[in-house]
Amino acid sequence: MKKSIIIPALDLIDGQVVRLHQGDYGKQTNYSSNPTALFADYVAQGAEQLHLVDLTGAKDPNKRQTALIGEIIKATNCPVQVGGGIRSEKDVADLLAVGANRVVIGSTAVKERNMVKGWFAKYGAEKFVLALDVNIAANGEKIIAISGWQEASGVSLEELIEDYQSVGLQHVLCTDISRDGTLAGSNVDLYREICTKYPTIQFQSSGGIGSLADVAALKGTGVAGVIIGRALLEGKFNVAEAIECWQNG
Repeated sequence: MKKSIIIPALDLIDGQVVRLHQGDYGKQTNYSSNPTALFADYVAQGAEQLHLVDLTGAKDPNKRQTALIGEIIKATNCPVQVGGGIRSEKDVADLLAVGANRVVIGSTAVKERNMVKGWFAKYGAEKFVLALDVNIAANGEKIIAISGWQEASGVSLEELIEDYQSVGLQHVLCTDISRDGTLAGSNVDLYREICTKYPTIQFQSSGGIGSLADVAALKGTGVAGVIIGRALLEGKFNVAEAIECWQNG
């Protein structure tokens, strides 16, 4: 069985750790002004991979927090995957240069497939995570949402995955956006289905984790990583408890 890991996540706006409710910049909760200390705490508790989203850069590419992200990565003795509105090869190169172990690509992977496939060829497929946010229709169709969930792409999850398998796709972060930030539990059936269908891909679950029971519910689905953001910031449980739940529960 693939080793699955708990992946603590932080979202940054102007150096502050925040959460947006359902992706809305107008509904922001601030948690901390010290992301480095939070990551240090997560690593001390046993985290082996971290996830960082540059929300300032996602909103305005000219205000990317790349230097700050580099400082956080340097101070954090742990791999960090970084995303947030990645739109150009310069974004990719800059993040890899400051130490990101993987770059997380969202809407651009849907809108500019040939360009992103070129990045896979140039930098290595292992350096990328495709972050695919899906709306699940009543008929079960999984349609990818793009541009911060503002629009439907018309592209199905399966079609996009199969297209990128041609360039060696390894990592996919998949979020059922009806669950994200709600602490209402993950869409376990979704992960079980896609992990079974694409056994060579390491899927990361994201969205909805509110309790250790939600973590435990993902065991046996085949996911390679479980991204947890808000529940850790709000003290629903800690990283060590999540890891223990995953390994022993």
